[in-house]
Amino acid sequence: MTDLIRSKARHEFEQAASYTMPPEWVPHEATWLSYPHAAYTWPGGIEHIFDAYNEFVRIVSTGEKVHILLQDKAAVARIGTALTAAGAVMANIVLHDVPTNDAWCRDHGPCFVFAGGHKGIVNWGFNAWGGKYPYTLDDQVPGYVARYLDVPQVHPGLIMEGGSIEVNGDGVLMTTESCLLNPNRNPPCSRTDLDIAMRRFYGVRQIIWLGDGIAGDDTDGHIDDMTRFVSPARVVTAVEQDPSDVNYAPLRHNREILRRVRLPDGAPLEVVELPMPDPVVYDGQRLPASYANFYIANAAVIMPTFRCERDAVARDILQGCFERPVIGVDAYNIIQGLGSFHCLSRQEPQ
Repeated sequence: MTDLIRSKARHEFEQAASYTMPPEWVPHEATWLSYPHAAYTWPGGIEHIFDAYNEFVRIVSTGEKVHILLQDKAAVARIGTALTAAGAVMANIVLHDVPTNDAWCRDHGPCFVFAGGHKGIVNWGFNAWGGKYPYTLDDQVPGYVARYLDVPQVHPGLIMEGGSIEVNGDGVLMTTESCLLNPNRNPPCSRTDLDIAMRRFYGVRQIIWLGDGIAGDDTDGHIDDMTRFVSPARVVTAVEQDPSDVNYAPLRHNREILRRVRLPDGAPLEVVELPMPDPVVYDGQRLPASYANFYIANAAVIMPTFRCERDAVARDILQGCFERPVIGVDAYNIIQGLGSFHCLSRQEPQ
């Protein structure tokens, strides 16, 4: 691409009236990850998460490139050796010497969109879910990826994490009031302001606002821990069966909102119930364990499991929603960090 053509493409992208974000199930060019390194995030011992994390990388690498951000050159060498031992397809692995604060690439990673036939990045701001943790390095990740890929980027000037929204690729977006309307994100902005921004930068016509998230979620209630699109007109949504459980009422409230939804063409939204796992607790703290935090890779859907009988039930339900295989990977230790496989990953569409 000549400099003139590249400059024209960047200008067209930056000045676009609207953008389009593809759904997660479309073919990926790659998956982006930030390799876990912050020991304080996993109080039970970060060393206990690497087998499962590397297995996740291995599965993803069988069907697409995997870009992994690492703290330094020593980490690049060490993790390369570990992934080789785990059986990852190393021809598809790209290791980057790019430091991050933490591993949650869904939220601090690049938001890929299209405009005028050009792929680029919406560089939302990131403030670690309202300033809860350090984030200056994480906030630089989208800019690095844009430069590395030589794609244009646009800066809305707003805070928004990838786990806070879900799109169906057909003009509909889901989010939660508990997260997006929290004053720790965009205090000057009203719901109307955020609505306008999401319609432009995600290319949607309809926004479904759900209520509260699940217990233990330090993001203030991300959508990707409870309700996910699995096709343009179908969602899976987490439901708790125990009336005494703290998640029972909020998840049922969200389910009822979904049941009332009519899509832009007037058709109802199909709502598939997904059970919650048995409660997972560490040091007296309820953790945000949820089967809804699956990741749709090219080769498979990777679903977190939590060492309980409901793992198999949830996997069967998800398998009924996808043609590609659904593979369960143990997330019992990973969830101590308050997130799982979807929180850890960010897709780059073709």
